Amino acid sequence: MKITIIETGRPMAPLRDRFPNYPAMFEALISCADDGFSYETVALLDGAPLPDPETLDAVLITGSPAGVYDPEPWMPMLMDFIRWCAAKSVPQVGICFGHQAMAQALGGQVVKSPKGWGLGRHTYDVAARQSWMGEEAPETFALAVSHQDQVIAPPPGAIVTAASDFCVFAGLAYAQGPAISFQGHPEFSDAFSAALYENRRHDPLTDDQVDTAVASLEQPEDNDLLAQWIAAFYRGVAETRGSS
Repeated sequence: MKITIIETGRPMAPLRDRFPNYPAMFEALISCADDGFSYETVALLDGAPLPDPETLDAVLITGSPAGVYDPEPWMPMLMDFIRWCAAKSVPQVGICFGHQAMAQALGGQVVKSPKGWGLGRHTYDVAARQSWMGEEAPETFALAVSHQDQVIAPPPGAIVTAASDFCVFAGLAYAQGPAISFQGHPEFSDAFSAALYENRRHDPLTDDQVDTAVASLEQPEDNDLLAQWIAAFYRGVAETRGSS
């Protein structure tokens, strides 16, 4: 099974020599849970054309500095692609910007949140257990975050799978097609998260914001758990398709 990663952003320039790009982060993440996938990257931010969903096994949409409301030339194409994949029952996973883009494309609403920056380690309640979570899913999970935008209205029929006081719609499972998404970043190592926050010190983040965010990374993360969920989601959709 091949996962087609739609690359919509890259690490900040000062970090690129020290850390892998986002597709490589996702490949490493998911491979730790299931080494049976293959991967390809579509560099949408460089103008690469989006593939025909009918040729795809699975899709993952990365994070990005862009917002769904930004006039990026590739944004309308991405929105159409998400809807087309849903209509063709191609399993999709969205992370951070990918989460927001999927929600927006499938009928929800995303805005720059008046709550401000989400930074550091955030803990989410599992709001609705799904089959891909397994029988022993925990009640909460924790991930590193870095976002200003939030989903403020989910698409029609979407199930809220994860939530916190700061981010009410932090995880979604969609009704329009096999698709799930998360606001947090399971692909981020703590070293990368800390470097990301430090590189935003004074512009746009304050010392207090950075210091608090970096200190919060001492709390355990659940990246491996999310890797298991994502792999199980893809495998479950593939099994369903094979039996239909």
